[in-house]
Amino acid sequence: MRYSAPLTGVAAALLLATTASAQTNESESLEVNMHEVTSEGVNDALGTVTVESSEFGGVVLTPSITGLEPGIYGFHLHENPSCEPAENDDGEMTAAQAAGGHYDPDNTDTHQGPYGEGHLGDLPVLTVNEDGEANLPVLAPRLSMDDITDRALIIHEGGDTYEDEPHLGGGGARMLCGVTPS
Repeated sequence: MRYSAPLTGVAAALLLATTASAQTNESESLEVNMHEVTSEGVNDALGTVTVESSEFGGVVLTPSITGLEPGIYGFHLHENPSCEPAENDDGEMTAAQAAGGHYDPDNTDTHQGPYGEGHLGDLPVLTVNEDGEANLPVLAPRLSMDDITDRALIIHEGGDTYEDEPHLGGGGARMLCGVTPS
């Protein structure tokens, strides 16, 4: 029997990302090592994120990360290619603060998620399964491989509402970071 109910927005995005992942341009891909970060520095890698150009437009990001608590995490592309700690606006050392803010080349100064018109660095949330593994590909439809290079991918504690309030969609501290090659 064939199931023909309409797909919800999330289900449709997952289906598109999975399909896009299978139809990427092999010559345009890069692998980013994702390291645990603290206010004291950059620690061990917990896995990778493979970034590939998609035939459907945008890029597909495929995580292969283990050792996280199950749940939903904020996932963003940040301006600077650094995972080092730095002082925040309050003068406190903060994990991966040297990565700067979300990638926002059009200076929209708004957080609207991967399908909105805000920061280009707003990526779909990262999902970690019951085994502590993140391996579900996501599609960032507005990004190109040129946007990805020489930046930092960051995974934040907590989810992401894709809204400006609470601050930056409610995502928490920077917990994993990887610098994308140039």
